[in-house]
Amino acid sequence: MAMIPNQLPRLAADPTGRSLGLDLPPGAVTGPADSPYIWSGHSAAGPSAWGALRPAARTAGLLPVLLGGDWGLDRWELMPEEMSDPADHEAEEVLSEFWDANAPEEIAGGAGWPGLAPAQPCDTDPDEAAAVVAEMLTEPGFWLEDARPALVPARRSADIPAVIGWTGPLNHENDVARLCAVLRSWEDRFGARVVALTFDQLVVSVAAPPQTPEEAEALAAEHFAFCPDNVDQGPHGGLRQYARTGLLDSPVWTFWWD
Repeated sequence: MAMIPNQLPRLAADPTGRSLGLDLPPGAVTGPADSPYIWSGHSAAGPSAWGALRPAARTAGLLPVLLGGDWGLDRWELMPEEMSDPADHEAEEVLSEFWDANAPEEIAGGAGWPGLAPAQPCDTDPDEAAAVVAEMLTEPGFWLEDARPALVPARRSADIPAVIGWTGPLNHENDVARLCAVLRSWEDRFGARVVALTFDQLVVSVAAPPQTPEEAEALAAEHFAFCPDNVDQGPHGGLRQYARTGLLDSPVWTFWWD
């Protein structure tokens, strides 16, 4: 996978990150000594962590993400060497393939892949929107309140799962770079950003979500192809209900693979 110059080895010698213009809490890098693929904090991020890490993108090419749940290399089974490059895949081809393989008659209605949903106008800075979502999700009482801060040497937020070799969707797709190609498309069309990962969940902020039921229903087909469990095992019911209760004007998309 094509990667930007990796500044993480400098954090091994300078844990505070001051040589990179950062002021990091205690943490550690994970991966080979000459090419680690993630830095993670030792303790919970707290609501201000995302905003505090944002300068790392500008000064060091390191993008922030939150790690929720029981984080650890042995528990998460990260396999960056097994992942391809998101740039090698086309979002619509990936989604069409998943749709044809997974959409039952009651979802597809006898129709083939309906195509990509139209892009939404984005009047909000996607990184600002991500910071707001990250702060909300790490407030006391929210489900990511114990998430750890992390930094990843990625060109764009959508590539974070592939760079670290995240295997959360393993039962659905072994090469997460294919899903990252879809995330890239959502970045472009909806101002999406990867905000958090757990062992089997992905949380995405959305600066420009669909604003009408018709737009949400068009996008719901993409979500089903991307993560069928969201619809098949989620609380929303069928695809139309999922669109109206989970996507319409929603600034957060959450995906879970069984």
